[in-house]
Formats: sequence, structure tokens, C-alpha cells
Amino acid sequence: MTATPVHRALTLPRSLLWLAGVVIVPLVLAVLFILVFGWNWLRAPVERMALEKTGRVLAIQGDMNVALGWPRPRIRANAVTFANPPWTQEKQMLTAEAVEITLDLTQLLQRKLVFPELRLERPVVFLEQGSEGRQSWLLDQQQQDPGARIQIDRLTLDQGSLGYDDAAQKTSVRAELSSLPPTAGAADTGLTFSARGQYKGQALKAEGRGGPVLALRDDSTPYPLTIDASVGHTRVRAEGSVTSLLKFTAVDLTLALSGDNLARLFPLLGITFPATRSYVTAGHLLHSGNSWRYEKFSGRIGTSDITGSLQVKTGGQRPTLTAELTSSVLDLADLGPLIGARPGSVKAAKNAAEQLPTQAAPTAGRTPARARVLPDLPFNTERWRSVNAEVSLRAKALKREKELPLEDLVAHLSLQDGVLTLDPLNFGLAGGELNTVVSLDGRKDPIVAHAKVRARKILLSKLFPTIELNQNSIGQINGEFDLAGQGNSVGRMLASANGKVGLVVSGGEISKLLMEKAGLHLWEILQLSLSGDRLIKLRCAVADFDVKNGKMQTDALVLDTQVTTLLGSGNIDLAQERLDLTFNQKTKDTSPLALRSPIYVRGTFAKPDVGVDKTRVAARALGAVALGLVNPFLALLPLIDAGPGQDSDCGQLVRDARALPHPKSQGQ
Repeated sequence: MTATPVHRALTLPRSLLWLAGVVIVPLVLAVLFILVFGWNWLRAPVERMALEKTGRVLAIQGDMNVALGWPRPRIRANAVTFANPPWTQEKQMLTAEAVEITLDLTQLLQRKLVFPELRLERPVVFLEQGSEGRQSWLLDQQQQDPGARIQIDRLTLDQGSLGYDDAAQKTSVRAELSSLPPTAGAADTGLTFSARGQYKGQALKAEGRGGPVLALRDDSTPYPLTIDASVGHTRVRAEGSVTSLLKFTAVDLTLALSGDNLARLFPLLGITFPATRSYVTAGHLLHSGNSWRYEKFSGRIGTSDITGSLQVKTGGQRPTLTAELTSSVLDLADLGPLIGARPGSVKAAKNAAEQLPTQAAPTAGRTPARARVLPDLPFNTERWRSVNAEVSLRAKALKREKELPLEDLVAHLSLQDGVLTLDPLNFGLAGGELNTVVSLDGRKDPIVAHAKVRARKILLSKLFPTIELNQNSIGQINGEFDLAGQGNSVGRMLASANGKVGLVVSGGEISKLLMEKAGLHLWEILQLSLSGDRLIKLRCAVADFDVKNGKMQTDALVLDTQVTTLLGSGNIDLAQERLDLTFNQKTKDTSPLALRSPIYVRGTFAKPDVGVDKTRVAARALGAVALGLVNPFLALLPLIDAGPGQDSDCGQLVRDARALPHPKSQGQ
């Protein structure tokens, strides 16, 4: 009965010995093999596996060592090269004096190559993106599988260079990186970098510094970064931190941005900004989730100051931009590029027009391009579909080259699915206001445009402040423009416009000297020149145009004052930028010395020409001379303008003006 326990005690050590033989002994032999021959025996299997999987040569020409550990062993190899695919410009993708990696075995079991840490000593790295979506850093045979890449979380290097080429994007960058020398109490103080080349067709130059370890995918540790870069005419200076350099999980930077045109940011950011003059801003850039915020920035655009905040949200069909902007003093010249006006175009057109004959015929149905006044730069509507936007702008004071009493700009821009709307676009003008709504449908080619402008309570005294007279005038201008057209620039939209334009002034006062000159009353002009000008009653003024295919045809054009009534007719050609208006005077008071003649307003917008019927004036003068030969007193008879002697009915004047013949425009 006692034999059985003895038998069991003897069989237990045999099973242990069996387990030792199966499991422990091979491990001991492997350790002894490594101790005798080292880890270099792994070089050939690793090189062979790399060639089979990638079709590219991995060469380890130096010693190889492994520090075992679970689940992250550390592997070091010296004198390492890894080839680029055959289609690239450079033979090697990586050349390094030493490569040290931490390998995540748990990820490797899932067929993912993850390096939690990678250290490179004196590396030279060259990456290239080719046609058909090929990327040299993808490790599949065709370099097209995004999953066939090495995931690197943290990268450390001492000194090296990096090259990147993408011919399709016109990008070629060469960068140099090096560690900063250690300081007392700190083994690693960070690294510096510099880069030169071309980015999306624009010259690139950058330099900066960062932390000692590049946190490529570390979502928990902010990476300190300072950078000063220029791309084309755009300069960026930033200091702060970026979390995860590849994914930009979070960004917290003080950012200064400057350049010659905000529209040049589109190739860099893929977001449409309006064309502007040179600009400079400084603010705080923050990013988290799908939101980028440029907060509390200030700066200038052209000569206008600008402050506010801007936010871009990604993740939808297209980015959404929202902004709240304010300006203390906004120069209207700085708004010119937004509507396609060339800087200095009006002045240049006037200078060019001075060199042309007054009655020069237009070339090919239009005035020469060098003499055009209306904005003619085309809008880039393709970029309108890159972003949705809601932007508000307020400006307290407005200035322009010639004094115009504008103030209190309130504007809201909405860009949705390629349709741009300005509602409102309001200005304070001469004590009154201009209320504007503009819609541009960029989905159509050419753009379909519609603009409505309402002028309310604009004071004559403030509209013409340079008249040195009593400023107690109570005359107000009211009016409305309603125009629709097609075209890819403001000039072309107006050239095809249809609609109505109307202005009305009821009551008020106006310069008597101005109206006597309009009536060609020589005697009164002489008197007022000697005694000084004064105000007279303005009974009414009406300008009513019917607009068809870019031609403004007068329905009514009337100015009725205490001394003279002017009745106008004619047209304004917006396509050719030409004027063809005629004003006939009806004098209310007898003038002993007057040259009755229609007044013509002709020429171009750049060089308008105001004149009289010289033949009629000469005939009256000759008649005066002939009668003067008979009797000196008779010489005055042809020059006397008796006038109707009473005020006219404004309503009837408008009806009379509408009944006037409409002469064909000049040049037709």
C-alpha cells in the first residue's frame, strides 16, 4: 500500500526534465549562440525579408545589436542604407551612420510596423511623391498602399538632411537639421533646422528650432517650436507648441503673418481669401479637434488698420470660415482689389486718357484697355467653391484719395456653395446712407450678378463741402439702383447690365454762380465773380435712367432752380465707358448777356469733355457784331435771354424730359 506514493514522486522530476529539454534548452542554446556569434547573424535574414516585402534593398554594413524586452525590444544597426523605388530621382531613401529603433511586438503581431522611438545618427533622407499616387515612403511593391508605412511616434537625430520632391505640386525642399550643443545641467537642448527650395511653385526659405525629440505622433506631449519662414511673398513667424507634428492634434502659437496679397494664401492653405494690398497681422493661433482659430489679431491691410478674430472649421464638404473684423480707419483704395480694381488703375487711366484725342474712336468696340476706369480683373470663382464663409466687417472712418464724406461701413459677406452675397453693404454718406445688397452666383459662367442700392437722406451741403457758402442747405438726395448683369469682372457685369437707376432731389439750395455758368449767362457770371457767390433755391432734380445691355438711356434728366432749368437727354455706355449727354437751358430771369447753347457732356469716364455748340455760339456772336455795326445797342439783342419768367412744374419737367428724343450714342 506504500509503494504507490513512491512511484509518483519519482515520475515528477522526469516531466520537468522533459519540459526543460523541449523549452529551456533551445533558449539556452540560442543565448549561447548569440554570446558566441553576436547579433550580426540577423542582418542577412532582415535584409532578405525587406527585399521580399518591398522589392528594395536594405543594407546593414555595420554591427547589429538587440536589447531584448517585452513588448518593446531595442535594435541598433550601424551603417544602414535603404533604397528608394526605381522611379525616384535619388537612389537611397535613407543613409545613416546608425539606426536605433524600439519595435512594438504587439503591433507587429497585427502586421503593423510601429516604431515607438527611432534614433538616427547623421541621416540623409530623401522622400518623393510621384505620379499615380506613388509615395516612396510606402513599403508595398507599388508604393500606393497607405497602410504599408512605418509608423514612427518619436524621432531623435543629431545631425542630418532631408529632401522632398513632388513634381506635380511643383515642390522641392532640402532641409538641414542639427542638435544644439548641450548646456550645463541639460544633456539635450533641442535642435535647429533650415530649409530651402520651392513649395507649390513659390520660393521657400525657413529656419527655426524645436525640442530634442520630434513628437511625430505623440498626442499627449506638446512639442516646442519656433519658426521663421517665407513662401513666395508670404512670411510666417510663429512661436509656441504643436502636439503631434504629423497630425497636428493641437496647436498653440503666437503667429505673425505678412505678405503682399491675402489671396496668395490659397495655394498654402487651400482656403480662399480675397485679393488685397500688402498686409501684416499678429495674433494667437489655436487648434483643437476640427477647429482652427486665429484670435485677437491686429495689423493692417494696405493703409487700413484691422483687428478681430477668425475661425476655420474642417470636417464637412468644405471648410467653413467665420470672422468678425473691425477697422478704425479703412482706406477705400484697399478695397479695390476685392472688386477687381487694379491698384492705381483710375489714376493710370486718366493719365493714359490725357495722351489720347478727345474724340478717339474705341478699338474693337471698346475704349483701349489702358484707359479703362471700371474694375476689370476677373474673379477666380473656382476658389469660391473651396470654402464656405461668413465674414462681418465694421469700419468707423473711411478715407479715399479724393474727399468724400463716407463713414460707418457695415458689411457682411456670405459665401455658400460658390454663391457670394454682400448683405448688407452699407455706408454712411453725407449725413445719409447707402444701403446695398449684392449677389454674385459663381456657379454660373459667366457670373450672374444682381445689385440693389438705396440712397437715403444724403445732404447736398455735406456732399459738396468745398463750396464756400452757407452750409444750411436742407436739400436731400434719395435714389435707387437695381441692376442685373453677367460677367466675370465688375466691368463686364456693368457692360451687360439691365435695370433702372434713379435719383431725386427735392428742395434745398445750390450755388447761383454754378447755375449761371450752366445757363451761359455772361453778365450774371461777371457780377457774381465780383460780388461773390450765393445760394439760390433748388426746386427739384431728377435723374432717371433705363439700363439695357450696359447702356444707361435717359428717361428723365432735370435740374430746376430759381434761375435756370436744365433738361438733359442722352446715354451713358458702360461697356465702352463713354458719355453722350446733352443739356438744354431754360432761363427764368431775363439776362442781358447770354450765350444760349446746349451743353454737351461727352468723352470717356477717364477723360470726360464738357463743351457747348460752338457753331451756335459763334452765330450768336456774329449776329451781335452785325447788329452792332448798325447800332451799338442792337448788338445786345442776340445775347438777351428773356426766360419764361416763372417757376416750372417739376412733374411736368420730368414728363418733358422723358419726351425728349434719345440720340444715339457717340461712335454708333
